[in-house]
Amino acid sequence: MSNILSPVKKIAGLVAVMMCLGTGQAQAKISALIPSPPKIAVKSYVLMDTDSGEVLASENPDEKMHPASVTKMMTAYIAEAELDAGNISRDDKVLISEKAWSMGGSTMFVEVGKRVPVEELMKGIIIVSGNDASVAMAEHIAGSEDAFAQLMNGTAMKLGMNNTHFRNAAGWPVSDHYSTARDLATLSRHIVKDYPEYYGLYSQKYYQYGVDKKTGKPLARQANRNTLLWTNPYVDGLKTGHIEATGYHLAVTAHRDDRRLVAVLLGASSEKQRSEEAQKLLTYGFRFFENVDIKKGGEPLQVVKVWKGTADETSIGIDRDLVVTVPRGTGKKLKATMEVDQNLIAPIAIGQKVGKVKVMLEDEVIKEVPLLAQQAVEKGGFFKRLWDTIMLFFSGLFS
Repeated sequence: MSNILSPVKKIAGLVAVMMCLGTGQAQAKISALIPSPPKIAVKSYVLMDTDSGEVLASENPDEKMHPASVTKMMTAYIAEAELDAGNISRDDKVLISEKAWSMGGSTMFVEVGKRVPVEELMKGIIIVSGNDASVAMAEHIAGSEDAFAQLMNGTAMKLGMNNTHFRNAAGWPVSDHYSTARDLATLSRHIVKDYPEYYGLYSQKYYQYGVDKKTGKPLARQANRNTLLWTNPYVDGLKTGHIEATGYHLAVTAHRDDRRLVAVLLGASSEKQRSEEAQKLLTYGFRFFENVDIKKGGEPLQVVKVWKGTADETSIGIDRDLVVTVPRGTGKKLKATMEVDQNLIAPIAIGQKVGKVKVMLEDEVIKEVPLLAQQAVEKGGFFKRLWDTIMLFFSGLFS
């Protein structure tokens, strides 16, 4: 046990986690330590810590609603993934189709038949919510918007957005196009963490593109519709949306005191209300919770015995950084235990689950993290397997 807990003791307490991932009893014990979330006047919302992935507060988080232009976060995310993979480049000149040019609603004012760099389309999608830019990007990546929608749905499934289905790249009002506050918070978290080199676009307040055909002068710059970029110094993204059927939406993230929260609110009655309610959630999350960095992923936690293999041991650990979100001041009330499977028999593959870390609050298990083998161990030869079989037999007699 000391091998896993020794680094934790240096962080002023043992492991803790938040309400949403634990048992009902553990949830009650944790929630009793902090006030209830403020009343939020929207149809559904989620407040999530982006490092731990834990939901700090929610209401109707899995209610399916049309996400309107918040859809464009997925369009931008796929574009970022394609840029990162080298499948497209910032300098690619995208031919603007008549379909893209003719899109109504919010636009970046591209012209049909002209070629626009991918980098400009990214700004048009993220900063000014351009429907034209979204369709143009979809066509550039997948050939058609319908094909791109299939890519969107495949990506949503990969990210664990289990209650989401997209029909188009811009969030245009059609049937069978929906998502949830929880799924959009998950997407927001991936946007922040997976491709940070592109994230700066989400904090830009203004964007201007194109010229007036009559005067030849640049068109007036457009403002980002996320008004919290002006009123909250910690906010640096993400996306707004509005559709008559479901109301005003907002996915917003803020970074403060080495923590980042994301709030997704769906179904507000006005732009003003969605910003005010988001501010309440962010204040609550930063005020009453804190993060504890427990252990870096990939580092060995313990060396364990392996039987009947070409090697007699392997190290074990966790595959990703273990960060937990705790109600302020609760760390000393919690403890962690490590359980390793008995009698590990070769072959053992890298990444094979060989045990678990249990996080406990007053004897209630509230989170489990798998322990994984960090080195492969091949099956040993005949005599090695025979000898270890004998040793295991006698070990069982005296254990």
